[in-house]
Amino acid sequence: MNKRDAINAGVMLTVAGAMIAAVAASVRHGSQGTVERERCYGVTRSGANDCANAVHSCAKQAATQNDMREWIAVPKGTCLRLAGGALDEHSQ
Repeated sequence: MNKRDAINAGVMLTVAGAMIAAVAASVRHGSQGTVERERCYGVTRSGANDCANAVHSCAKQAATQNDMREWIAVPKGTCLRLAGGALDEHSQ
């Protein structure tokens, strides 16, 4: 590789890096803003909960499916549309 090819490769890498950074920033900070979310109890799969509860201290520790003590975050307004979904852990 000669000096000119090395310089061209460096310029192309710089431009590609800038383009990737711009795309990542636009995806992360889209013009639509953030989606409002709510906790949805009773719809989690085993090992797929989002956070701790009275039984365990961390996400991904749900022992059973559709446990009313376990929750996942879903877009606001969709929880009650899910089979078995509840907005608080005591509803059934």
